[in-house]
Amino acid sequence: MVEAVRLHQATSLQRARVRLGAAAAATRRGASRFRRELRAFRRTRPFWGGLWLALAGIEIVYWTQNPIALVVGGGWGRSAGYVIGGGLVLLGVAAWFTPLYRALFGILGFLLGLGAFVGANLGGFLLGSVLAILGGSMVWGWGEKQPRRPRRGRRAAGS
Repeated sequence: MVEAVRLHQATSLQRARVRLGAAAAATRRGASRFRRELRAFRRTRPFWGGLWLALAGIEIVYWTQNPIALVVGGGWGRSAGYVIGGGLVLLGVAAWFTPLYRALFGILGFLLGLGAFVGANLGGFLLGSVLAILGGSMVWGWGEKQPRRPRRGRRAAGS
């Protein structure tokens, strides 16, 4: 009787392992597919420049919302932080989905980064401005990768 219970438990365990193994394999396949699609997306878009622009905008808005003790100026500076930060996030996302206008988005992101230094708490205490300038430059300078030519085979000796 005890052996029959152990055998039943063992088969239940084996069935559970098989089910978990199948689920893990499906998860790995899904993750692998997601990584392939993300890689393809990154290679056909100014991904990193857009990411830096969006992070710069988030950082500038974050420092705009902080208590008065940390804020350098109030009034227009607070509104400018929201306008410039939101604009940077918008430019970063727009660069991802419309890479045709990358030059315009890159230059506008660069200029908003410079404007954030003056208008929005030193550009999020310098970090936001630096990220915006970096991201704008990367978006503006991005070029779609050209497919590589296949390598020619080595020539045989003496030909």
